[in-house]
Amino acid sequence: MTSLLNLSKQLFHLFYPNVCEACGEELVGNENIICIACWKDLPETMFHLQVNNPLEQKFFGRIPLEYGSSMYYFNKDSRIQDVLHALKYRNNIDVGIELGRRFGRAIESCTWLKDIDVIIPIPLSNQKMKARGYNQSEYIAIGLSEILNIPLNTTSVIRTKHTETQTRKSRAERLENMHSAFEIQNEKELEGKHVLLVDDVITTGATLESCALRILKEKDTKISIVTLAFAIE
Repeated sequence: MTSLLNLSKQLFHLFYPNVCEACGEELVGNENIICIACWKDLPETMFHLQVNNPLEQKFFGRIPLEYGSSMYYFNKDSRIQDVLHALKYRNNIDVGIELGRRFGRAIESCTWLKDIDVIIPIPLSNQKMKARGYNQSEYIAIGLSEILNIPLNTTSVIRTKHTETQTRKSRAERLENMHSAFEIQNEKELEGKHVLLVDDVITTGATLESCALRILKEKDTKISIVTLAFAIE
């Protein structure tokens, strides 16, 4: 039933493109990408206002994380799942940029952002890039960079290993799957930098942990992490 609903949504969007990417209703007035009702319905975490928030807690004892935040809670069959599905599988990169902008506006008053030197989205493997054609996290990072006025770097960190899907794996299996998945190009560009890593959704954090650990091998680097959504387990 769920697959049939998803197929009907995709067909509807194909013939009626000016609709909300979350609910499928026609956009009116100044509405863009997502209708006003659905924007209000997206469950914000407010993690950026919490010390030792749940995202930061995920990395306790795993990496020396400076700061972390997520914009929305994620669960299946929710509005945020529909929105991210539009970004990842319906080629609507504008969704990612707009979500990144809104995330940026929500956190731009956080004092720790003044210490960030560069924004880096979690890279995809060459195989996945060829299949999808773009990196969804990069477009979220573009929106963040625009609002926060922090430079974006999409070339220094590369994914050298195509990993199996992480969906049904335990945390230990995910970590093993991600072992040695990332490498650094132009190391000098990251030396002494406080890097803000960006991803779309965090579940166990294994992918972000693997990427962060590789970056932290570079001299005098620091890591903070933001994700658009935080999966409720």
